[in-house]
Amino acid sequence: MSDNTFDVIVVGGGPGGYVAAIRASQLGLRTALVEKAHLGGICLNWGCIPTKALLRSADVLRLIRNAKGFGIDVGQAKPDLEAIVKRSRDVAAQLQRGVSGLMKKHRVQVFNGHGRLNGPQRLSVTGEQGEQQLSAAHIILATGARARVLPGMEPDDQHFWTYREALVPKSIPKRLVIIGGGAIGIEFASFYHALGAHVSVVEMAERILPVEDQDISAHVAQSLTREGIHLYTGCAVKSSHVQQGSVQVQLQGKRQETLQADVVLVAAGIVGNVEDLGLEGTRVKVERSHVQVDEYCRTDEPGVYAIGDLAGAPWLAHKASHEAVTCVEKIAGKTPHPLNPLSVPACTYSHPQVASVGYTEAQACAAGKALNVGKFPFVANGKAIAMGATEGFVKVIFDADSGELLGAHMVGEEVTEMIQGYVIARGLETTEAELIDSILPHPTMSEAMHEAVLAAYERALHS
Repeated sequence: MSDNTFDVIVVGGGPGGYVAAIRASQLGLRTALVEKAHLGGICLNWGCIPTKALLRSADVLRLIRNAKGFGIDVGQAKPDLEAIVKRSRDVAAQLQRGVSGLMKKHRVQVFNGHGRLNGPQRLSVTGEQGEQQLSAAHIILATGARARVLPGMEPDDQHFWTYREALVPKSIPKRLVIIGGGAIGIEFASFYHALGAHVSVVEMAERILPVEDQDISAHVAQSLTREGIHLYTGCAVKSSHVQQGSVQVQLQGKRQETLQADVVLVAAGIVGNVEDLGLEGTRVKVERSHVQVDEYCRTDEPGVYAIGDLAGAPWLAHKASHEAVTCVEKIAGKTPHPLNPLSVPACTYSHPQVASVGYTEAQACAAGKALNVGKFPFVANGKAIAMGATEGFVKVIFDADSGELLGAHMVGEEVTEMIQGYVIARGLETTEAELIDSILPHPTMSEAMHEAVLAAYERALHS
C-alpha cells in the first residue's frame, strides 16, 4: 500500500469527520482525514463550543446580578466584552488542539487542504503544498454546512451578521434584530440581551422554537418576553436597508411594521457544503443542498458516503458523531443499528434552557396514538427552590396502550444535562413501569423527571 493509499478517507474534520476517522482507525483501517480549515469543524471552532462559552458568561452575569437573593452583596456587575470573547476563543482553541492530539494518538494521517472527488476511489487534495492524489475504497464526505444568507442581508461585519460575526463582536449593539427564532437565534437573543442589547426576534413560523413541543415553545416565549426580548412570530422580512447608520427592517405577515437596528443577525437556517466536491459525474444525489443517503450513510455512488449536516436534518453535532460510527462500522463489516431520528436529543442553551427527545404531543396525536401525558413544574421541586431555579417544567408523553415513552420535553435550569436520562430510557425501550419504580436521589432537580412520569398516571406526589 503506497503512502497515499488508504482504506478510508474522511473529508471534513468536524464532529462527524474526526469521529469517523478515530473509529476507522480503532477498527484497524488505514485512515486519512482531509480538512481545509481547522480540525473540529464549525461546531468546535465557530458553533457549539464557543457559543456555550459565551452563554456561560451570560449565566454568570445573571447570577451575580441576582446575588442579593442568595444573601450575597457583590456590588454592581458589568460585562467585559473583550474578555468574554477571548475566553470563548481560548476554549475553542484548547479543544481544537485536543482534536489534533487525538488524530496523532489514533495514527490518522491529516492532510490540510480542499478535498475533491477525482474519479472512482480517488480524491485530490489542494492545499499549501500543491495538489496531492489520494485513493481509498471508502470516502466519507463530512463537509458540514454554513449559515444561510438572505438576499440584501449579506454579512458585512458591520450591519449584517451571521453566527460567525456574532461570536466575535467588537461591541454590543444597542439594537439587535435576529432573523430566525430557532435554537441558534434564541441562544444569541439570550446572550445579547443579558449583555444589555435591545433584542428583537423575527420568526416566520407561528411560534419560536417551532420544532419543539408547543408547551415548551409557549413557556420560552413568555419567559423571553417577560425579560424584555421582543418576539415577532408569523412574520417575514419584506425588505432591509441601511439608512443613516442603522438598518431599517420592514416586516410583513401578522405584524407589518419597521424595526430599527444597529445590527441584524441572520439565523435563518443552513445550507449544505456540496459545492466543489466533485459530485458531478457521480451517482451522488443532492436535494436542497444536502446529499441523499440510506440508513447507513451510503450514497448512490459505490464507496462514497455522507454524514452529518451534509446529509441533512437533524443538524446536530451528536447526530453527526453517531452517524460517523454507524457508517464506519458498516464499512468494517459490523452490523450497527441505523440511526433513529426520534432518538436524537435536541438542546437549546438559552435562558431558560430547552431539551427534548422523541415525539412532541402534536406528533404523537397525529400518529394516532392514545396518550398519557404528565407534567411537573420545577417550582414544586425542593432542589430547584433551594437553587433559585424554579422556572420551567418537565413533560413526558407515553403510549397509553403499551406504556412506551414516546417523548420527553424539558425547560429550565440545566435541563440539557438531564435529558440523557430519557434518551437512555427510550434506547432501552423502558416503559412507565420501570420509570415509576426507579429511585431518583433527593434532593435533585432530576426528581422532577420522576414526578412527571408519575403525573402521567395520576400518581404525582408533590403537585
